Amino acid sequence: YLKISKLALAFAIIHSKPPGKSSKEYTEYLAKTVSEQDFGWKWKVEVLEAEVLRLRQELLLSRISPRFCLENRKQDTSAETLLGQESINPTSYSSQLEDSGCDVCNDSAFDSLGIASDFHQSERNVNASKLWLERVPTLNLCHTSKEQSVTAPMHFLQHLLEIKKLSEGGILQADFSELENDSFTICNSVSQLLDGLTFFYKSPTFSAPSFLTEGVHVLISLITDTKLSNHVLKKCFKKMEEFKKNLIQIILRNRSVNRFQELHSVSQTLGLLGRNNILRNSLISLLLSEVRQFAEQLLQAYQVQSAYDFAQYENICFLCMILEQLLQNESEGSNISSSDYQGEEKIKFLKNLDQIILHLSDEFPLFSLYLWRVSVLLSSGQMQ
Repeated sequence: YLKISKLALAFAIIHSKPPGKSSKEYTEYLAKTVSEQDFGWKWKVEVLEAEVLRLRQELLLSRISPRFCLENRKQDTSAETLLGQESINPTSYSSQLEDSGCDVCNDSAFDSLGIASDFHQSERNVNASKLWLERVPTLNLCHTSKEQSVTAPMHFLQHLLEIKKLSEGGILQADFSELENDSFTICNSVSQLLDGLTFFYKSPTFSAPSFLTEGVHVLISLITDTKLSNHVLKKCFKKMEEFKKNLIQIILRNRSVNRFQELHSVSQTLGLLGRNNILRNSLISLLLSEVRQFAEQLLQAYQVQSAYDFAQYENICFLCMILEQLLQNESEGSNISSSDYQGEEKIKFLKNLDQIILHLSDEFPLFSLYLWRVSVLLSSGQMQ
């Protein structure tokens, strides 16, 4: 029946094709038309799903703190005003990525990744709820679809963090037990934010717009908050693991000429994620695995005198720097157990490492030095 149907469709296309077009061209035209219609329906579904999620976010916030939502609705801040301010005073990150990419010591382009966001810097001086509420954008902002993948969930999570700050300061009353009753909304918001960040980090024309930097800060603030992180990590831990894996692969696979500042930005984000006690051990384990596998591949290529991926060799140094930083932070006084990565991955990493370093040290001194420093940190008494 399927073969007969396909044959009948082929004859129908041949008989109905307009003059001047071949059967192949007409078939491609029909396929394109159908796919465009299908894309249109998918886009409508995505818009409706986004609207449903936005309404659920507003409902959840109103249940947690009705007064916050009531005060927030009184603000006159509109999407046009905020977008206009952004166009007048843009954060020019892309211009700093137009050079040769060789200067990776200038941290000014990504300095905002290492410091707290504006609303965290000013929270010490807040004395009234009005000042807090004026700093948080409303949930009804309109953005382009790509921006909205980051900004929409980011604004919801910002509201959630602000309500918690206000409730701790005695300015607002809030009932966070509602998060247990609606874990779907907060988990979907976190997942949407992670997907949006991944999309922009993967973009071939990557830059660090202000909303992307702010999204990273919101995510870090959320997962480092002792109360809110429990609601997020227990439902979104796999998504967070996937996000870390994606960032690592973005670093390893980037082969653009002006890539070093881009990779520095992604490395900063991984370093910030590693500050969380729960995420740190799994991140160290992932980094150990990637560095070990590359070291073994590099040794094999060296022994048989075959070509190796030079771009990946340069990129692996970023992973080594992140790994060393995370291990160094632990050895300098953290009392968090490192048993998660001191098992199989640590054994695999240290196995035959001396031989690998011995063979690679002359040809690849920098990488060998990184391997040695990481092995010292793993083997030190402080890491036991």
